[in-house]
Amino acid sequence: MIDPNQFMPTKAFLTKGVGRHKEKLTSFELALRDARVAHYNLVRVSSIWPPHCQLVSWEQGVKCLMPGQVAFSVVAEASTNEPSRLATAAIGLAIPADPQRHGYISEHHAFGQRKEPAGDYAEDLAASMLATVLGVPFDPDQAWDERREQWLLSGEIVKTLNISCSAEAQDDGRWVTVVSAVVFCG
Repeated sequence: MIDPNQFMPTKAFLTKGVGRHKEKLTSFELALRDARVAHYNLVRVSSIWPPHCQLVSWEQGVKCLMPGQVAFSVVAEASTNEPSRLATAAIGLAIPADPQRHGYISEHHAFGQRKEPAGDYAEDLAASMLATVLGVPFDPDQAWDERREQWLLSGEIVKTLNISCSAEAQDDGRWVTVVSAVVFCG
């Protein structure tokens, strides 16, 4: 019989990277190298932050992983070779105050959007998803900063954050790929 808890991550870390190359696939590989996760077999999963999962630093997280290991992850990525086009990838995270409950992770991929607004957007998406399952009231027309303050004051959402990455394609025809990710490691 399979123990479902063996698949429940207990730790995760955030990372991001940029890669440039004449081949699109190689630019993706270089972005993963820049994010320092290219030597794992990343398996993409959907957007749930597991109950009791601890957010750790990259340095702590990789201690739980070995090269070649399957590592579940939520990955945002964007690639372009169009000169002067800005590619952005962002991950948002919303963790509930009650560690027994699950949180949310959102991925956002955009072109022409700077990393700060993309990161705020991804963070807002994750917090909005969590707020709806927790029953925390909010006005979707309010500014993000107002909603964030309201959610934190409610005591239901303990932490929201994001990681984002952007890069502009050059005039040399090379691909640029950006990645932002949550990698589960324990």
